[in-house]
Amino acid sequence: MTSYALLVAPAANRVYAQAAPRLTLAELAVLDATVGQGRLGPAEVVELAGVPYVAFDGDLTTDDLAHVANVSTALALFERQGELLRPVPLHRLDRFDDDLLTILKYQGKTNELFTRMLLNVTVQSSGAAGRALTERLRILDPLCGRGTTLNQALMYGWHAAGVDLDERDVEAYAAFLPTWLKRKRLKHTADTSRLRRDGRTLGRRFSAELAPDKESWAAGAAIRVTVDHADTTAVPDIFKAASFDAIVTDAPYGVQHGSRSGGALQRSPLDLLAMALPGWVRVLRPGGAVGIAVNNRTSPRADTLQVLADAGLQPLDSEPYRGFEHRVDQAIVRDVVVAVKGPAQEAGRG
Repeated sequence: MTSYALLVAPAANRVYAQAAPRLTLAELAVLDATVGQGRLGPAEVVELAGVPYVAFDGDLTTDDLAHVANVSTALALFERQGELLRPVPLHRLDRFDDDLLTILKYQGKTNELFTRMLLNVTVQSSGAAGRALTERLRILDPLCGRGTTLNQALMYGWHAAGVDLDERDVEAYAAFLPTWLKRKRLKHTADTSRLRRDGRTLGRRFSAELAPDKESWAAGAAIRVTVDHADTTAVPDIFKAASFDAIVTDAPYGVQHGSRSGGALQRSPLDLLAMALPGWVRVLRPGGAVGIAVNNRTSPRADTLQVLADAGLQPLDSEPYRGFEHRVDQAIVRDVVVAVKGPAQEAGRG
């Protein structure tokens, strides 16, 4: 049994920085309950030489260490040998420079560390967890805003698709990504076209293909990303059934997102989820997972889990999934809810 100490990355947001060690405990608990299969011991926050670390014991496999390397807050990992710390190399999935995630600053942007955690927890809870380190998964954010989730999926080398009703957000992403790729001198293509299905125009689509290096591009191993300007309830009209490994999104906290189903702009978080989820579930592969960030003040956890269950999903509400609640500001107490399509993993049953 080896003892480890994980150094938590600092966060620019002071409130999130205060919550980060506790959220790391929750993220490690889900990792242990899913892909770790109990090989990670219970984690705790400890102070070493005046610096907070997250400590845990475990008999970890090479894959376990690879998953730990991708923990959202992992700045460095050490083996504890008495009073000494021995660095453990972190072999991350990251394919691109981290400014793909950090360079954009705008009001309402989701903290990129939180987005990474939400994506990690969702994929680890899905049937695709065993392929996450070696294959290109396909991720959908059906309320994608300006693309933080999409960019995190790209960082991992995964294909990404987004849908958003706000044309300005879609245009902002369509302007940002090609500019970033050109500045990085990365091989890519990018264009915008009409989004049509069955003779109907649903909106507009930005699409791009990119690669982290020339060798990948030459080998035809490009990563694909699309962003559609459309209503989230149109997801089953836009994408093929059973085509995504995971769906990861921020539910509306009360004002950010909406749907024009029925002609009127609908912003009620639970009502929007109830309308949209059946379509989301249709495009999710069997064993796929849905991970949603919610504001407990407007979408209480129990009510959100019930909406997920009503859509035919199996909510995961065991102890490892109950440690993600944290304050964002006076109006937002954020939480993470996860559900799977088909039988849930035994470790995740509520």
